Amino acid sequence: MDQSVTRATAAAVERGQLHVVLVLAASTGGIGAHCRSLAQGLVAHGVTVTVCAPAGTDALFGFSRTGARFHLVDITPTAGARSDAAAIGELRRAFTGADVVHAHGLRAGLLSDLALRTAGRFPGLRPETPLVVTSHHAMLATGLDRRLQRLMERRVARAADLVLGASSDLVARARELGASDARLGPVAAPPMPPGTLDREAARAKLLGGRTDRPVVLAIGRLVAQKSFGLLLDAARGFGPDAAVLIAGDGPEADDLRERIAAESLPVELLGYRTDVPDLLAAADVVALSSRWEARSLVVQEAMRAGVPVVSTAVGGVPELVGDAAVLVPYGDAEALGAAVRELLESEERRTALAAAGKLQAQTWPDEADTVAQVLSTYDELVSRQA
Repeated sequence: MDQSVTRATAAAVERGQLHVVLVLAASTGGIGAHCRSLAQGLVAHGVTVTVCAPAGTDALFGFSRTGARFHLVDITPTAGARSDAAAIGELRRAFTGADVVHAHGLRAGLLSDLALRTAGRFPGLRPETPLVVTSHHAMLATGLDRRLQRLMERRVARAADLVLGASSDLVARARELGASDARLGPVAAPPMPPGTLDREAARAKLLGGRTDRPVVLAIGRLVAQKSFGLLLDAARGFGPDAAVLIAGDGPEADDLRERIAAESLPVELLGYRTDVPDLLAAADVVALSSRWEARSLVVQEAMRAGVPVVSTAVGGVPELVGDAAVLVPYGDAEALGAAVRELLESEERRTALAAAGKLQAQTWPDEADTVAQVLSTYDELVSRQA
């Protein structure tokens, strides 16, 4: 048992009484990977873990293989009276006998709160069960959607016994909205599996045998937050021979594909990929054009792999990378293009940044640190209820 787990929680674990429920909406990336890491670490500490998530999530992340119980709850991306009522009912069943509920994201937090606060007539379900909410994303909607999101944010921030922000700006936001307790809760990137190809083989596979072209790699969901349109704006500035590869899928795929074809841009959409280690092995630079990020999983993977990073200076990225990456203002395609081109033209600079990135990565909390911190917060909440 980790020393950060105090006697109250340790005793509960030993009696088999500590039961934690993790709740998340559909995820194909960082949130799902974090929850899997958390589930595995908690189970290793003897905690009973239930994961509540939509269909397909268990197959993608393997929660059941960690020793956690998987409880199917269809948490939809947007509100709906019928779907929300069904999700709340399933959450009530999953929460029965729980000592802590830990929701990840705004929708999961809101529905978890509603399930707990309307639990009076359900035997074994305690309305006072502590609710932890991890905030992974900034709310970037506009107009009416923005006002509705702010109302939900405020409700969740004030309802939670503890809000963990994945970056400092999210912690500040939770406090601004009235959270009684908000703290930094960094999300560690799980270690990547080893690649199957060396650099030359990976480049040959991606470039059709022409391995002398510089490769600029971007990875992420094709959604507005990632601002891949900005990357396309900057692509011509990377240099005449640069191959720009974007791995990921999402609702903006068709629009991006049409623009690439219409403007004859040196960009290829690779679709959803599971061979990220091989993609990183082939890359000369990883580019991040996002409007906002917390602790970008892609940035962490790239720097650990020794691939230089150029990123927009948004959200938690500056505190994550320190001086070990090149940061440019968001929205400035010219600056993004110039920064990438400068790196592609200087092997010495790329080598220096690759080394700096690996050193910076050693300062980040790993999965064990993250699990220990979360267990410590559970301990506080459980002790208050004792």
